Amino acid sequence: MSVVIYNTLSRRKEPFQPLEAGTAKIYCCGVTVYDYCHLGHARCYVVWDTVRRYLRWRGYNVHYVQNFTDIDDKILNRARKEGTTMEAISQRFIEAYHEDMARLNILEADEYTYATHTIDGIKRLIGELEQKGYAYAAGGDVYYKVRKFESYGKLSGRKLDDMQAGASGRVDKGESKKQDPFDFALWKGAKPEEPSWESPWGAGRPGWHIECSAMVRDRMGDTIDIHMGGGDLTFPHHENEIAQSEAATGHTLSQYWMHNGMVNVNGEKMSKSLGNFTTIRQLLDSDEGLHPMALRLFLCQAQYRKPVDFTVDAIRSATKSWQTLKEGLLFGHNYGPQLHWPDSDSLEINAESDAAQRFQIAMDDDFNTPEAVAVLFELAKELRRQGNLLVHEGKIDADSGQLQQQWHTLVSLAQVLGIEATADSVAAASDGPSDEEIKDFIEQRLAAKKAKDFALADKIRDDLTAQGITLIDKPGGITEWHR
Repeated sequence: MSVVIYNTLSRRKEPFQPLEAGTAKIYCCGVTVYDYCHLGHARCYVVWDTVRRYLRWRGYNVHYVQNFTDIDDKILNRARKEGTTMEAISQRFIEAYHEDMARLNILEADEYTYATHTIDGIKRLIGELEQKGYAYAAGGDVYYKVRKFESYGKLSGRKLDDMQAGASGRVDKGESKKQDPFDFALWKGAKPEEPSWESPWGAGRPGWHIECSAMVRDRMGDTIDIHMGGGDLTFPHHENEIAQSEAATGHTLSQYWMHNGMVNVNGEKMSKSLGNFTTIRQLLDSDEGLHPMALRLFLCQAQYRKPVDFTVDAIRSATKSWQTLKEGLLFGHNYGPQLHWPDSDSLEINAESDAAQRFQIAMDDDFNTPEAVAVLFELAKELRRQGNLLVHEGKIDADSGQLQQQWHTLVSLAQVLGIEATADSVAAASDGPSDEEIKDFIEQRLAAKKAKDFALADKIRDDLTAQGITLIDKPGGITEWHR
């Protein structure tokens, strides 16, 4: 069975058949680096990281390229406001991007490409479009002739007659130099005190859309396997990319186009104007902060093409779900020694097992992460049940070898979705009380109970519980504990 992908271009699911067998060439539209990443970015890059991880798990050699838009009006406006340079703003938020993505366990791209590093490729592409009659210079600017590209609108399904003039986005205000209101800028003439580069059309800087066309071509060639990005990029950005690239090269830009759904907050579109704009940092670092893996799990529990709604209840539910899954993921670390499991550096799983098969069937179907997560929860809940038996009864009611295989399967499949608890395990071991300290607290608690100071006894228990230590009182005045 092959992986099946919903292709925005064809509006249907299609078997994934890459240009080169066993290889997946993927380009992901990155961020414009003028501010910290928000929840929409978290949704976008968790989704594409998961797709990339799964294709690798299925045996594909994935070449994953992602760009940074590091020249843009928003960057220039922030630089002016702060009295600094475009380069300083871009570098600050590129570094912040990497920090935020690392917290969400998002793998780094195989290559990052930057608009400002691709100026020669951009000018070359514009020159080809001009030679072929798809572009024209006008007073220092260069524009793309939208009506000349006959299949314009094939990605978004829009027709020119139904579109509003100027819908292509980032164009200069004032008197238009365009021959047609639908035309969009490939090159913008230099403005005073703005960065610019020399070109055959005079000093200036590239338009937004041409940047990605040039970066894809420079790094990956004329045609790639998958082009991905947020649903808001379908039109005009990706539509314009197709028009530019395919007019210049005569080849299909991408075989498959994938787009993720948008993020709402309490049922409304997230935006600064509505006051519901939340950055990844604000969500993770607030007093009621969501654990990074809880956020990732929440996003994986939604179908990637559909909108997701962040609410207080959703955050609470995600936290509870993560706690359940984390207990399963840490089962081997917590109970493996007690069950005398042999140490193993590898997590080999039985690919023919029911869990692995159902996981693969789900993910092969256009990366159906909700169904895949359901498989993980089944495994985690059984491991948690066995852990409770060990804590309270000192034994399990399952075969130890099979239980270890189930744990290996859970950890391995969760890693495919980028969900891991290793960091939590290390933190718990390093930050929590030592075994000797726990024994001292238990003795203090027993002494408090003998002195009928039940308030102190309860406080000791509660303090330990808050640090992940569970106390089990047994007959005969014996207290066992579990981390």
